[in-house]
Amino acid sequence: MIIAPGGAYVREVLDIEGYEMAQWFNAHGITVFVLFYRLPAEGWASGPDTPLIDAQRAMRLVRARGKDYGVDPARVGFMGFSAGGHVCGSLATRYAAQVYTPVDDADTLPTRPFLAAPIYAVQSMDAEIAHMGSRTNLLGKDPTPQQIALYSPDHNVTRDTPPCFLVHSESDQTVPIENTLRFRAALKAAGVTVETHLFPEGGHGFGLRKVIGQPTHAWGDLFLAFAKARGLYS
Repeated sequence: MIIAPGGAYVREVLDIEGYEMAQWFNAHGITVFVLFYRLPAEGWASGPDTPLIDAQRAMRLVRARGKDYGVDPARVGFMGFSAGGHVCGSLATRYAAQVYTPVDDADTLPTRPFLAAPIYAVQSMDAEIAHMGSRTNLLGKDPTPQQIALYSPDHNVTRDTPPCFLVHSESDQTVPIENTLRFRAALKAAGVTVETHLFPEGGHGFGLRKVIGQPTHAWGDLFLAFAKARGLYS
């Protein structure tokens, strides 16, 4: 698994949504890579495609070095939290987009994740439900309708989008749950396999540590069951 931590496209929460998740998955037999993706508001020439470029490149590098890491290059999943969930959703729906110039042989490899898991994810750039901080940091203050559609994963789902595992809390006051509901609806409409878990409590940014002892904590084990059933690991 490659994991993209959240942080509203202004930072990356590397502990609770990065290293801690990696250690937890490692204990269950899954190799994890924590993605340090560049932030679009830092002024990169590639603008809002910058995080997607890094996600595509990460998928290719892990696959190219699969033997070194002891992983099956065909079975590389992607998980993201909050804004990192937007990176995840973007990769799941725009993995085939030509967003950067190839630099080496690794760039001949596919970028489609084996499965995707956007967790309490920023998904929509629609001002009605968007996390406006993430939207502004990604697209600026006045995005065009075309930009809003292109960078909203629910607008870009196809029948080839990989199986998805979705988690959100009803009590999330940061990223409205409608982000996940819209993405799920698009996946269902396209005939993509999707498993969705909505919890009444948890708020936002909980990872696993912040919901220890709560029913929401079950999402980790539910993902393991989903991943095993899909063949990510045995």
